[in-house]
Amino acid sequence: MLELLKEKIAQQRQLLQTQLSAGMHKTCDQLSLIMGDRAALEDFLQAELNNMPHCKHLYVLDAGAVQLTANIIRTGKDQSHYQRNRSKRSYMQGITAAGDFKLSEAYISKNKKRPSLTAVHVIRNSAVHRVGFLGADSDIRELPHTELLYKQSSAWQQLRGDPSIRQGLFSQQRAESVVDSQIDNVMALMQALILEHGVFHGKLHFSSSRATLWLYDDPYNYRLLSAEELLNPDICLVYPRRAYPEEATIPAERLPEIFDQLKLLRFADENIYLRSGSLNVCNGLLGLNFSCDGSHYMHYTEFLEKDSSFWFGAL
Repeated sequence: MLELLKEKIAQQRQLLQTQLSAGMHKTCDQLSLIMGDRAALEDFLQAELNNMPHCKHLYVLDAGAVQLTANIIRTGKDQSHYQRNRSKRSYMQGITAAGDFKLSEAYISKNKKRPSLTAVHVIRNSAVHRVGFLGADSDIRELPHTELLYKQSSAWQQLRGDPSIRQGLFSQQRAESVVDSQIDNVMALMQALILEHGVFHGKLHFSSSRATLWLYDDPYNYRLLSAEELLNPDICLVYPRRAYPEEATIPAERLPEIFDQLKLLRFADENIYLRSGSLNVCNGLLGLNFSCDGSHYMHYTEFLEKDSSFWFGAL
């Protein structure tokens, strides 16, 4: 999963580098002719900012990375950065090894606390000596993005939680909850809501006897069901009938197996037991949180392949 995410980030960064470097290269050619004139540099950057709609700040540094201009912004000039030494900033490190252009890693900006990027391009004179740098700061939300939405991997992930909970694991025991006492009825109700009433994502909190539901026709608002509601089949009357979604990747006939396995994990051991379990029928993923504060995320096919020895051996 991490490798896929890195790949998508690299693709987006390549897009930004292609779009930003060409324009900055042309600007640097012009800046090299006026490097000794602060007023001319600032006037030129002010005009050039209009050609760089994705940039918030432009500035020029000397060869030692000391700022020769104010920060040029759309409303004028921010003089507070004049003569600022940026040589220690991360985006200035290794720029010569990277070539004449470098796009920083994303960072949280100091003043606005916004995810940001800085692009830096070397300024060279006619003799191709480095005489300075052009810096361009951008707010990530204003940069061009690819139109492809990152798709979460369905590969199994195990995340360990609070170490203090794990250390005290065998000094605690499962306390029977209201849901535990009526587990078969609760499981049947959850399946009915998914199969016939438009719930595409549901999370059952066994220990606290509640559930959270996301409906296909109202995905931006979740519903919280109390223990009393989970034990009342009349709750189905307030959720309109809806066919099982065509987008579901989990076959409807596999749902009973999944809920049987969740029940098994809840009751199989008095020390290590399932505290909550979630199911999304559209992406086919389950989320499991255990008493040891360990969490697992996996595709339903892999989940059904695992028996109790896998879970309690791994934990």
